[in-house]
Amino acid sequence: MSEAAAIQSPEHGVAPVDQHEPSLTPDTSGKLGMWTFLAADAMTFGAGIAAYGALRINNVNWPDPAQFLGITTTAVMTFILICSSVTMVEALSGIQHGNQSKFRTFMFCTIIGGLLFLGMQAFEWHHLLGEKGMSIKRDLFDATFFILTGFHGCHVFGGVVYNSVLWIRGLMGKLPQQKAHLVEIAGLYWHFVDLVWILIFTFVYLI
Repeated sequence: MSEAAAIQSPEHGVAPVDQHEPSLTPDTSGKLGMWTFLAADAMTFGAGIAAYGALRINNVNWPDPAQFLGITTTAVMTFILICSSVTMVEALSGIQHGNQSKFRTFMFCTIIGGLLFLGMQAFEWHHLLGEKGMSIKRDLFDATFFILTGFHGCHVFGGVVYNSVLWIRGLMGKLPQQKAHLVEIAGLYWHFVDLVWILIFTFVYLI
């Protein structure tokens, strides 16, 4: 039982009243909000990947992805995204220890990693739509591929904008060590985006 505070009641005299639990701090409420968003987003991505698997299994007309998709290019994209997660960890470490220079350097590297990923994905889409003749209207393989990768690309773009805002605030001196939890929350989102891409790369490109 929690500590009780005594109050004077005209009818019952002294009565114990439980103290209220402290409200969520900006740190914990921000993390809770992000985890809630990621949980909902995970179900959306999970449904998309499950739908891709359900449409593909035992479908004799399903094309061989290797005939259309460039595994080497996508492997490089995956490596870049994984490296950007590492730089995100270093950026968080920098601001947690009050090292603004380290934070700004590694956050900038994280942003560049996201931009490189988006640029390579745009190049891949241009190649698939132009030279390979793929189209979201052609068949189920094309539709599920562009929906999954496009939806993930939107998340990467959102993460790049998110991280850029934090980086600019750091450059302006408006992101002190006391607000390191803001970078930690952004890191949760970025690591989630990285994890989802690994799943998409495995199920769509490799299997």
